Amino acid sequence: MTHIPVKFSPADDLLQDKTILVTGATGGFGKAISLACAKHGATVILLGKNLRLVEALYDELEKAGYPKPAIYPMNLEGATEHDYLELAQNVEKEFERLDGLIHCAALLGAPTPFEHSDTETWYQVHQVNLHAPYLLTRNLIPLLKKAKHGSLVFMIDNKKTAYWDAYSVSKQGIVGMAELLAAEFEGTQLHVNCVNPGKTRTSLHLRAYPAADDNDLLPSPEDHTEMFLYLMSNGLEENGKTFSPK
Repeated sequence: MTHIPVKFSPADDLLQDKTILVTGATGGFGKAISLACAKHGATVILLGKNLRLVEALYDELEKAGYPKPAIYPMNLEGATEHDYLELAQNVEKEFERLDGLIHCAALLGAPTPFEHSDTETWYQVHQVNLHAPYLLTRNLIPLLKKAKHGSLVFMIDNKKTAYWDAYSVSKQGIVGMAELLAAEFEGTQLHVNCVNPGKTRTSLHLRAYPAADDNDLLPSPEDHTEMFLYLMSNGLEENGKTFSPK
């Protein structure tokens, strides 16, 4: 695991003039990251499936006086290849380039013994956790390559033990994709890294461990935002690493 530099302290204008797309923007990590990036000067493209929640977050960012965000309602479960191509075309038309892409959207599914796995759930989880990041990344890479200092971040999870079913397999697939991309872009201006936040108080974690004794003591997504600010900053030098909280 890699940690951000001890001396890293995000300046108010750390991400000024950067455009960053966050998937799952209204979820626990997505919302915290979107707010943090906007607070430090970024124009954030808020991608989420619930239009009402996306619009509410848009209003919150505007009310705070942060750079005017953009909203992109999209349900990753049903999005087609054409939808991702259209998204990339719209981003290029509006912003010309993309400085950062942070994949936060995820489905837990229904953890179960593999032999009892539900086919529909298997497809849904892989569609959101693996296929959507693949299609979105593939279509946005040309815009990320236009940035002077581009950053691509995947959220991962260490659930390789029994009974995690599609969630485990999809997240391991993300690790493989991230490693491939990091190798392909080694030595370029595009940095590809992963984040494993560990146990964090999110709705996904609470669904996975509803009766855990320490749920109320866990850190919140807001406690980890400094890590993502570093990963979106021009100070980022690492490529092909997995970052975790200090």
